[in-house]
Amino acid sequence: MQNVLHKSRLIFLFLLLLSALRSPLPADLYADNEPFTYPSNQGFTGIMEVPTARVMRENHYRMGASQIHPYRYYYVAFSPLKGIEIDGRVTEIIGVKASPGNPYWSGYGNQKDKYFGFKYQFVKEDKVAPAIALSIMDPHGTRVYPSQSIIASKQLYPFDFTLGFGNGRFGKTQLPSQGEGFQIELFSNPRSWLKDSQFFGGIQWAISDHYALMVEYSPIKYHEQTRDPAQAKYFQDPVPSQYNYGLRWKPFRFAEVDVSYQRGEEFGINLSMDFDIGQPIIPIYDPAYRERQEDKSAPVNKRLTMALNRSGFSSIGILIDRNDLWIRAQNDKYYYSTRAIGAITKIVNEIVPNQIQNIHITLTDNGIPIFELDTTKSDIAEFYRDKLTANQFFYLSKIDTAIGRAPDVPIEHKKPFDYTIKPSLQTFLNDPSGFFKYRFGAEALVSYRPWGGGSFVVGPGVYLLNNISTVNEPSPDAVRSDIIDYQRKRFALPRLLFNQVYKTNNEVYGRFSAGFLEIEYGGFDGEIAKPLKNGRFIVGLGGTLAKKRDPDSVFAFKDDDRRTYYTSFANVRLNVPEYDLAFDAKTGRFLGGDFGSRFSVSKFINGVILTAWYSVTDTSGFRDSYNRGYHDKGIALVIPFRLLSGRDSKTNFNYAVSPWTRDAAQDINHYNPLFDFIGRNLKIFLDRDRDMIYK
Repeated sequence: MQNVLHKSRLIFLFLLLLSALRSPLPADLYADNEPFTYPSNQGFTGIMEVPTARVMRENHYRMGASQIHPYRYYYVAFSPLKGIEIDGRVTEIIGVKASPGNPYWSGYGNQKDKYFGFKYQFVKEDKVAPAIALSIMDPHGTRVYPSQSIIASKQLYPFDFTLGFGNGRFGKTQLPSQGEGFQIELFSNPRSWLKDSQFFGGIQWAISDHYALMVEYSPIKYHEQTRDPAQAKYFQDPVPSQYNYGLRWKPFRFAEVDVSYQRGEEFGINLSMDFDIGQPIIPIYDPAYRERQEDKSAPVNKRLTMALNRSGFSSIGILIDRNDLWIRAQNDKYYYSTRAIGAITKIVNEIVPNQIQNIHITLTDNGIPIFELDTTKSDIAEFYRDKLTANQFFYLSKIDTAIGRAPDVPIEHKKPFDYTIKPSLQTFLNDPSGFFKYRFGAEALVSYRPWGGGSFVVGPGVYLLNNISTVNEPSPDAVRSDIIDYQRKRFALPRLLFNQVYKTNNEVYGRFSAGFLEIEYGGFDGEIAKPLKNGRFIVGLGGTLAKKRDPDSVFAFKDDDRRTYYTSFANVRLNVPEYDLAFDAKTGRFLGGDFGSRFSVSKFINGVILTAWYSVTDTSGFRDSYNRGYHDKGIALVIPFRLLSGRDSKTNFNYAVSPWTRDAAQDINHYNPLFDFIGRNLKIFLDRDRDMIYK
């Protein structure tokens, strides 16, 4: 009887969806995904346990935590491209200890599972058709909570109806662990997926802008999910109900609180925040330069030099020759080079007389010419009179990145010393002594630049909050898994080196470094790089010859490790500015002697850079099972300080995390690698960033 009742309710949900399909919204009421892009228990866009076909809007992210006993979730989710949503979480099983009885795991606490998944909405909702999405949950590793689902959602505002069909967690049988590979039965064995899958669904009702009600049918057979660490203690019998009910409250635009009653026995709470990626916390405001009345009597070249220096430029050179004006300046302030061009052209428009017609502007970085812009005084004047758009101005101008020498003019306001101080957060995850270990403090980077492209660099760090420790003993052949010996210190000197960058007239870059290259290695590091097709591709070669530093002495190498470590790589980057994407491949010999490749994809969103990497190398040379067969992987985040400070800045905060710290596919942490030194100063990106001249 209970089974019949469940099926009848499911049929009712299906009929509601069909009703929505037959009753499209009026054009003035129709909406796509909003406002039903709510978080599920686990952080992906959904109802409570089940996903919907909705996805967050592009360049949006959410973070939060929830608890529905015995599960506690910590999650993040974001949308890097339209129609795509990626989510990751840590699931903690309350009251279930990790490896009980094993003293090595005594400090770890409750059992925890790492997860990532993604959703692709391959059919957008319109007046007739529902939105249809593919959801892939936990396709890699232990796969404790995996599933693959096809989901349809249809909006009949203020209601949103969802019907899905999925296997694994939502299916009839649980799926096996996959280890280091990926498994998606929907593609690899569609017949098995179809046989195992079950229906799920639900309804959401947006009562107002601040409140919504939800009900769902979740087919999860908790008592049969024996690979779930919670099953043995909490789910010996079927749960009382497969229907969940909840209320959403959105007190602020960026915050949401959900309360629910689930499985017929548990109350739950979900707290989340969501933001647009790259949206400044404080609006960026840089007051325009205002020339003082007493300065207007000075010669034009002096007025320009003074104005540029006060506007965020150094190493300034000005040359006026009849109708031509050459400006050479180092951009110390503006995150976007086109914004620096905007600051210079605005000053030129206000100070330079009309008889000077041809304007040549060269931006430099430590004496290395980045690119040159050739324009005219009349075009600059037309642009600032709103007679030309940014596109038209740059179309009439000429940008040349293939310059090897800056104009040979007298330099004023040189900046031989430079420094940055910024917070530093480093994490060490999944150690048996504790899941989350970290050190937090501040790092400084001080450089002395005696000549063009040359720098003497020192980078000390102080970490007042530091609980990093381990109960594991790294292998004698460790190249990176012994990093904890270096990170446990409250004071460190990760860098003490000399660095030299070169650039030729045919846009070939070179870099050489010597000294303490990073926290664990010292020696020699070099590379060359060459952009192709206006920067669509960058190709390069690089290598390192290094010794391991002594973790107990700031200025010494290890006496008990006589090995010389070396790497050699061929590097390539594909830039796709149309979507602000970059794809990198590094192929060659890694620090541990393993040969292979590391692949990464990066998404640039308003200055924020999100990166994910995955490596494939021959690990047969490692003598321990800890590294054999392992694929190094992780994510990295770059956040510009301009988003936090309310003013423009070139300084970034960097954070990277891997699920495990191992020795496979490891490279040194390079100082100012050429691909990053070149950055967006390529023709295709300068064209992409031209609108930043206004901002």
